[in-house]
Amino acid sequence: MILRFLAVASAALALAGPASACAHPKTSLSYLEGQIMCPTCHTTLDMSEAPAAQEIKAQISRRIAQCWTAARIEDELVANFGQGILAAPPHKGFDLLAWWLPLGGVLGGAALLALGVWRWSRTRGPDDEVGELDPETNRRIDELLAGMD
Repeated sequence: MILRFLAVASAALALAGPASACAHPKTSLSYLEGQIMCPTCHTTLDMSEAPAAQEIKAQISRRIAQCWTAARIEDELVANFGQGILAAPPHKGFDLLAWWLPLGGVLGGAALLALGVWRWSRTRGPDDEVGELDPETNRRIDELLAGMD
């Protein structure tokens, strides 16, 4: 019984070694293809068939096989090609403006529109008439209404 337990435990430890080589969740090529730009045609790798894109895909595949994380692969590509290789700017530092500036513009525009509507609605009084008809038109309407009675 003890011999059987030791055999199972040693087999589990022998098989756990390769499985634990990638201790972090494995990244995928399809994920990184949407995050990395082709340096020649300036589209994401998943949309590009350029030779440079194919070479970068092969490099990413090699790094994934070596259990690199997505962040480490992106860092290596940025070191080789510069920040332009990333499809989206980083979420830190000065590049954070690229994320917040459009949002601020939309919110500012909505605030200006709301202020304009509010001011426009306050310029009209409750007793203001929308428009008056000339006396001849008023007389004709009164005649038509009297004829309907």
